[in-house]
Amino acid sequence: MSSHATGTATQRIFIDKQSPKAYHALVQTSEAVRATAADAGLDRAVVELINLRVSQINGCAYCLNVHTRAALRAGETAQRLGVLAAWRDTELFTPAERAALALAEATTEPTDAAAAQETAWADARDVLTDDQISAVIWVAITINAFNRVSIMSKHPVRTER
Repeated sequence: MSSHATGTATQRIFIDKQSPKAYHALVQTSEAVRATAADAGLDRAVVELINLRVSQINGCAYCLNVHTRAALRAGETAQRLGVLAAWRDTELFTPAERAALALAEATTEPTDAAAAQETAWADARDVLTDDQISAVIWVAITINAFNRVSIMSKHPVRTER
């Protein structure tokens, strides 16, 4: 057992700093996914909506903080960000955005899967290209991985000034 195991249960290491090669590979994957999404014609704001919705589901405060700022920079409105958790209950999102969000949720919570996944796939097929569907799933997979890194590391959210 390492000497770190004798500390308190809340003592964490930043796994991105502890294993920089693995983290760098994840960052490279994220960059490739971002390029794939752009090549597929997914607007950066849609990518950030996916990042935020998945981070909401996972409860990742650090990623919510980072991607809220990124979404605002990409042109998202405070109103749409404020209702994102209840996107199904508003008409503020386009059919393509709704399909992307449903597919991202199905990717994030695959154990709830069967019916939800089938519905998400059917809806996505109606409004997204195969390249866009693939890109949405890859965006969701990637942010899920970053959520786990930040949650397990307990990355802090610092007050902005």
